[in-house]
Amino acid sequence: MKIKSLIAGKKVETISPVASLHDLVNALKVHHVGAMVVSADGKKIEGIVSERDVVRAIPEKLDQLIDLRVRDLMTVEVITCRADATVAELMKTMTERRIRHVPVVGKDGELLSIISIGDVVKAHITELDDERKALQDYVNS
Repeated sequence: MKIKSLIAGKKVETISPVASLHDLVNALKVHHVGAMVVSADGKKIEGIVSERDVVRAIPEKLDQLIDLRVRDLMTVEVITCRADATVAELMKTMTERRIRHVPVVGKDGELLSIISIGDVVKAHITELDDERKALQDYVNS
């Protein structure tokens, strides 16, 4: 199964690198997501920021929380995938890199969508179930 089948109609939420920590936390809550792509224009990826990044920043920067910006928390070296990648390829990358969100990019690196580990696991389970049914049908015929 290709990633493009998982992102059809799926909107990706972005946030500006100069947005405040308060704006970030509110956006994560409003959009019911665990991570957001950091982008000033919605197309060029500048970073990615997750709930985990927020939690990890608290002990070190507790006295600076009011002044923190997304750019202070975001991961700059973003792992991405192409829409023509397979679910198996992305699952391997996510496992090896220990990441839960991967932006999907087009040929020119423009942001198309984002895939979560939940999307990948759901797709993999669907693939396994389809294979099981096909084998069951084959054995029963």
